[in-house]
Amino acid sequence: MLLRNSQSCTLFNGDKLTPSRYFTGAPTKFFSFPFSGKKKSSSLSIRREEEIIFFEYKKPSYVESIESPKISSEYQIPDSIGIVKMKKACELAARVLNYAGTLVKPFVTTDEIDKAVHEMVIEFGAYPSPLGYGGFPKSVCTSVNECMYHGIPDSRQLQNGDIINIDVAVYLDGYHGDTSKTFLCGDVNESLVQLVKVTEECLEKGISVCKDGASFKQIGKIISEHAEKYGYSMESFIGHGVGTVLHSEPLIYLHRNHDHELEYMIEGQTFTLGEHSYKEVDEMHCPLL
Repeated sequence: MLLRNSQSCTLFNGDKLTPSRYFTGAPTKFFSFPFSGKKKSSSLSIRREEEIIFFEYKKPSYVESIESPKISSEYQIPDSIGIVKMKKACELAARVLNYAGTLVKPFVTTDEIDKAVHEMVIEFGAYPSPLGYGGFPKSVCTSVNECMYHGIPDSRQLQNGDIINIDVAVYLDGYHGDTSKTFLCGDVNESLVQLVKVTEECLEKGISVCKDGASFKQIGKIISEHAEKYGYSMESFIGHGVGTVLHSEPLIYLHRNHDHELEYMIEGQTFTLGEHSYKEVDEMHCPLL
């Protein structure tokens, strides 16, 4: 397990996020529906508990397909305007993630967390990146206990002593912000507390070696060295590029990877540290942020 750090409206007032309109509900079906008889670029209809709400925003192209997009071979290196947009998307994702963490309590369901995340993302004029990605039915990934990544929210209630990784990604003004964190639910036993603490430390150590010209192999080396001190293995996990597309190369191995040919980091490049396993990637056929 490793934690990672991953619209078209004016949402920011200086450094402060300013909400646009407020919408409720999580979409279960999509329709094309013009407003006031005029054709718009993108619109969605939400139907939930007999309530219908219409709104507009830019959504990723993969939403219309039930097949998972292949990992893009295009490295994510935004220009100066793109970097500003990328930072705004990442800032929003981080704020949504922090809010979702406040909801983690015994007897709360992951469906409830999903609904709250969806509402907040839409409120700020963004789109929840997981929704519709390869048919994924929810707006956030919630992975409880032994589920390591990309768990689907459901009606199960969180229990005292659980840990839960909440994976938030938002699509704002053409860029994805992608981030996650593991939260403790109630009184958690010491071994799990240590696991979460060490993975957070691994993330920080991985970030610490990121700079222009550095080898991606340094990330796996420093993370492995720290994880192994506590008996943990990072053998299956990787990060990926993120920007105008949600998943792109380079694939970043989070363990010692002498056998892999990886490029060097480039100033302005954007990527995540963590999230996927090798098997999942196979199936899916700086200033650094």
